[in-house]
Amino acid sequence: MLRVHFTRQDLLRTRVAAAPDPLWELVLSVNLLATRQGRAVFDAWRAQARAGLNGVPRQQLHLVRALAPPRGSFPDFLNPAEASEGLSEGVRAILSTPRRRLSREMNVLTAAPRWLRPLADGEPCALENLGQALHGYFHAALAPYWSAVRAQIEADRAVRAREILRGGVDALLSTLGPSMRWRPPVLETQYPLQRELRLDGRGLLLVPSVFCWQTPITLTDPRLPPVLVYPVARTHRWWLPPQGGTGSRALARLLGHGRATVLRALEDGCTTSEVARRAGVTPATVSEHVRILREAGLVASIRDRNTVLHVLTPLGHSLLTANRSGEAELRIRGPAGCSSA
Repeated sequence: MLRVHFTRQDLLRTRVAAAPDPLWELVLSVNLLATRQGRAVFDAWRAQARAGLNGVPRQQLHLVRALAPPRGSFPDFLNPAEASEGLSEGVRAILSTPRRRLSREMNVLTAAPRWLRPLADGEPCALENLGQALHGYFHAALAPYWSAVRAQIEADRAVRAREILRGGVDALLSTLGPSMRWRPPVLETQYPLQRELRLDGRGLLLVPSVFCWQTPITLTDPRLPPVLVYPVARTHRWWLPPQGGTGSRALARLLGHGRATVLRALEDGCTTSEVARRAGVTPATVSEHVRILREAGLVASIRDRNTVLHVLTPLGHSLLTANRSGEAELRIRGPAGCSSA
């Protein structure tokens, strides 16, 4: 059990990460790749990722797997705050980790192989190898699916934003998932160890993750800026790109005022009934348009208790941005913004 203790100041400083964290997703995906957890959700991705990793040097894979074992703790330096700016910035921060911290945090690995000693000692060659290994793994196992990862995170962020608008941080913390319970001023969650994390006014960064499985995870060192990584809702098809010619056919079917109107209405995230009211069409019509938009990779849908929330994927946002000159043709009838359900 992990118990996160909030003060009033912490509630004011609690926030949700603006985008997927490439290093958290990397480490947690390495964990999953070595297990059979979440087979319905991850087995198809595992097969594709393993095929892609055949092109990565074996010693690099051994290094990544040794640092992120499927069970037990892994070094906190693998997940620097700078990764919020992107993979390259995050890896650069890892390679700048002070030698003393490297040595201390490598001790959390149980039965670490001897060949990790140069990395624990901060030897430049070992650090360079680590940077290459992290980049190599990411581009082989995650980059082909990063648009899908971003879409899932955007969908989850839309749900969290609605909860904050509905009831503030209290509502946000109350609806993070079945493995977490908000009993003010403590957030309790399932955890492999018994831990007490006192925020002490520093606030909490909530990081939605596709590869976090079932239970949230946090940093080992309580002195570091507090982070709680939690799993987003996904289906077994979350990672799939359009198959064969489906994407092209679906994009061609987007031509027309109706689907363009629905696409524009979803810019801030809406339910089916909200889009129907804004667009002046029936919910059944909206459902059909959303299905086609989803097939084309422009929309992601996520269940939020009794409703389904539809949001644009990064590709959907890009399409709207690229077509702002024609916005008058896509303008939604009725008041701006989604009405309440």
